Amino acid sequence: MPSRRTVLAATAGVAASLALSGTAHANDKKLRSLISRMTLEEKVGQLFVTRVYGHSATAPDQADIDANLKEIGVRTAAEMIARYRVGGIIYFTWAHNTRDPHQIADLSNGIQQASLRQPRGLPVLVSTDQEHGIVCRVGEPATLFPGAMAIGAGGSRKDARALGRIAGQELRAIGIRQNYSPVADVNVNPANPVIGVRSFGSEAGAVSGLVAAEVAGYQGAGVAATAKHFPGHGDTAVDSHYGFPVITHSRELWEKLDAVPFRAAIRAGIDSIMTAHIQFPALDNSGDPATLSHPILTGILRGELGYDGVVVTDSLGMEGVRTKYGDDRVPVLALKAGVDQLLNPPSLDVAWNAVLTAVRDGELTEARLDESILRILRLKARLGLFEEPYVSHGGVTRTVGTPAHLAASDRIAERTTTLLVNEGRLLPLHRNTHRRLLVVGADPASPSGTTGPPTGVLAAALTELGFTATALPTGTAPSAATVAQAVAAAQDADAVIVGTYNITAAQKRLVEQLVATGRPVVAVAIRNPYDVAQLPTVPAYLAAYSWTDVELRAAARVIAGRAAPRGRLPVPVQRADDPATVLYPVGYGLSYGR
Repeated sequence: MPSRRTVLAATAGVAASLALSGTAHANDKKLRSLISRMTLEEKVGQLFVTRVYGHSATAPDQADIDANLKEIGVRTAAEMIARYRVGGIIYFTWAHNTRDPHQIADLSNGIQQASLRQPRGLPVLVSTDQEHGIVCRVGEPATLFPGAMAIGAGGSRKDARALGRIAGQELRAIGIRQNYSPVADVNVNPANPVIGVRSFGSEAGAVSGLVAAEVAGYQGAGVAATAKHFPGHGDTAVDSHYGFPVITHSRELWEKLDAVPFRAAIRAGIDSIMTAHIQFPALDNSGDPATLSHPILTGILRGELGYDGVVVTDSLGMEGVRTKYGDDRVPVLALKAGVDQLLNPPSLDVAWNAVLTAVRDGELTEARLDESILRILRLKARLGLFEEPYVSHGGVTRTVGTPAHLAASDRIAERTTTLLVNEGRLLPLHRNTHRRLLVVGADPASPSGTTGPPTGVLAAALTELGFTATALPTGTAPSAATVAQAVAAAQDADAVIVGTYNITAAQKRLVEQLVATGRPVVAVAIRNPYDVAQLPTVPAYLAAYSWTDVELRAAARVIAGRAAPRGRLPVPVQRADDPATVLYPVGYGLSYGR
């Protein structure tokens, strides 16, 4: 960590010129003065939030140096900041930014030091996607919470606010000041491949309350929350990472459904809103993605909804925004549409130079850039980055993954597990009658890279609760030989626990053949709760909504009777043979009778 002397020296210039109070718009005169002294190149850089490889700002591993040279043309984060003067950096697990909390804190400090040492240096807004559930970048020993749909099943705004507060405190302690969460999309399409359990549910009112609660929690902890993906990504059958989704909602339906959580987020004082790479013809019939749509971002979001905070694009490397225009046009068109922050372009050099050229050629005015930079600097001021850009190891130790935080996560998770089927009161299982358990099912890669595998976590948790549990991973598409192996192993078990993951025909065959053995079978949906519709013969079914440790441990406690199932479906489950008929409605969930 930098010494206090180094910190003071690095920040003296900015701190002297900006005695910022952090109140909204109170410092605009000082911020505008600061902007007026910036070069055009520095202004362009402030608009970008980009990835960089490595665990250190100045001394990354050689493989990360090579990746930086290949993709960015620099060796390190410090060199990238010096060349492009970027206003923000986003952390990813795959970019090797997030090994452990103390390392992340050092990386954050190194980034701030590199930027503040530049002429007219400004603090960097460090961000990440820490939605919890299936999208996490910072893993254990940080506190990991249930994902949005699980929180929706719990239905507690108090829990949602506590999640934001605790997660926000931990992110801030490691130098991350902007979180791309919560998801404000209303998931009304069970086939949605990109949102699904990342959404709080299918009811706009319920989603709105939980969005506003999480926003209050995060921002009360000094971290900017980000409602995403405007104008609403909840009814797509295409993943915008790989394709270009089209939303066919009418304007009237958008007002009643998609718009409601974003209005709630704005009322809650949301610091930033992320755009969606989707076509929404009822709002703009040009065929452009919302990220590049002036009618949607300036006309509706700014004008009709009255939002004047930071607008950040979803990743500019996603196919949904690259389908119609080249990588040099996308950032320029996004700024013309009303965006402030340009997130993770495929080539920073191409995008940065395209914006610079657009200003020099008169397509964009410098005044237009100044509008966005003012919003970005207002946010940095509100987050206290001008006064306190650095974090400390002591703060990490006191804050991240504390016993109190971990206990809070476990308590919240217990309120989310949803019991959908329990024939003959099979659950809870008792050690006296069902001591030997076989745990089979899918083992998807851990969202955070530090937890799992699911079968192992469930088996370990059940063993700790007094059972003798054996894990036998069978995968998302078990072969006939794998199914036969599981069926044979079931002969020696008193009951079988099987985890389903976006159920496939092969998973269905596995479960059906396990049921045919006559052994009691308990199925656990470790992602979408819709799986239950495919398995009408299973005697007991739980929805855990994700396969992270905290949700699986909670499911194990429910299976063992150490916790009561209290979750209620936040989405409807339709019949598999008749999708027009609801099998389990919103609010459905069984309890253990006395």
